Amino acid sequence: MKTVILLSDSHGRKSAMEKIRPLFGENDYLIHLGDGAFDMRSTAETFPKKTYVVKGNCDVGGGVDEFVLEIEQISVFCCHGHRYGVKSGLSKLAARAKELHCEVAFYGHTHRAEIAEADGIMCINPGSVGSYSSPSYAYLVVNRDKITPTVVPL
Repeated sequence: MKTVILLSDSHGRKSAMEKIRPLFGENDYLIHLGDGAFDMRSTAETFPKKTYVVKGNCDVGGGVDEFVLEIEQISVFCCHGHRYGVKSGLSKLAARAKELHCEVAFYGHTHRAEIAEADGIMCINPGSVGSYSSPSYAYLVVNRDKITPTVVPL
């Protein structure tokens, strides 16, 4: 069994993220889905083997646009989501996940937490950890080929 902290869209507002920082050491994966990639710099230095960050449309500089991660027996497609039009629907995101032979897609960009199914792909958006009005993140438990996501308001 593995556990995941899934974050997105911190946009430099790290106060909510700091509230959950003590949890970072207790989890197996720390994933930031862009628009605040720089906010994860110290976390990546502290936990280099379990921190993964994608570049969002507001992130400047280097970074990866997307990647596939194997967690237990599940292949996960990770991206920010802007390149797949996630504000208008999840079909392009699901198509890319399928193209990469993934069962799950993690994405951000919309600032709205969502757990949905699109064309057989589980799509998980943790919402915006940097939101002023309703910050959130996702906590996931992965046990072999089963993933249990929970959106956690901060």
